[in-house]
Amino acid sequence: MSVHPSAWLVLEDGTAFAGNAIGASGEAFGEAVFHTGMSGYQEILTDPSYKGQIVCMTYPHIGNYGVNEEDVESRRPWVEGFVVRDLSPIASNHRATETLDAYLKRHGIVAISGVDTRALTLILRQQGSLKAVVSTTESDPHKLLKRVRASKDIVGIDLVKDVTADKAYEWPATSTASGARKRITVMDFGVKRNILRHLASRGFHVTVVPARTSASEVLQTKPNGVLLSNGPGDPAAVTYAVETIRKLMGQVPMMGICLGHQLLGLAYGGETFKLKFGHHGANHPVQDLGTGKVEITSQNHNFAVRVESIPGGKVALTHKNLNDGTVEGMRHTELPIFSIQYHPEASPGPHDACYLFDRFVESVNGGRK
Repeated sequence: MSVHPSAWLVLEDGTAFAGNAIGASGEAFGEAVFHTGMSGYQEILTDPSYKGQIVCMTYPHIGNYGVNEEDVESRRPWVEGFVVRDLSPIASNHRATETLDAYLKRHGIVAISGVDTRALTLILRQQGSLKAVVSTTESDPHKLLKRVRASKDIVGIDLVKDVTADKAYEWPATSTASGARKRITVMDFGVKRNILRHLASRGFHVTVVPARTSASEVLQTKPNGVLLSNGPGDPAAVTYAVETIRKLMGQVPMMGICLGHQLLGLAYGGETFKLKFGHHGANHPVQDLGTGKVEITSQNHNFAVRVESIPGGKVALTHKNLNDGTVEGMRHTELPIFSIQYHPEASPGPHDACYLFDRFVESVNGGRK
């Protein structure tokens, strides 16, 4: 096994971690966050919602099952940088086509191993998410500290424009199930492919459109329903999407996921706010207030909706986070619109949240609001 050159992870508070360079050579700046999942690193790397972030995996041993081309959630990895404790030098899985290290190199992702990721996680929990840099080219952490403090914060930055599709495309139905070949238009703020797979498996023919698609252009696709996808960053910076959503309200049933949920909150006239260290993991307990059931959910977001800030009394809370009480779901009481903050297309439960796609089918078919 070859010896990796040294690398540094430096936080804006001055904390510096020395480690081993893995992945691509260079420097990567972003907001440091931690993910509590034991596996799923390929989904994390290719989730467009992680644009702008340096992801620390809290589980110590990463990379043992390698990487394959079937499990990606988008066309490329989007994380700015990647931090692990121990990187497996081999891929022990019959589906693997390459090692994690080779995959990171091929896609230009700067990464570091040998970091005390539990110590890093404690810092982020206590102080909140911090700007950070991973560098394999600079040996002086003091110089890196100056550069990271001068780097941009994600608040107020539109990251959706970097991850959305360049043009519209089709995702055909894969069954003749309950969707009955109806059409769903997905507004792509950074959509994960498994969302499209869930819609297609329910008989929907899906059209995916770029984030800046106008309301009139969305309606020209003749949708029976519109899904507002997940995506990265600060929802308040995506003003054009908020305006489009407002114009679509009452025109067609809608479902929002993650960033789509937050954009709906803004379109209702409410407020969003930045969480201290965000929700990033595959084990967040969420309660469905309608049934009382608790779901184990996958989450990835730094912002949340203040449901109490929405005027008019026409939006009801449907789900809440049992760790911190934040909003995890809401519905309009008069229009067929609902949304959730977490990711029902991911499967930590493994099937806890799949009913939400079935609920969307009911809504599109003229049933549940």
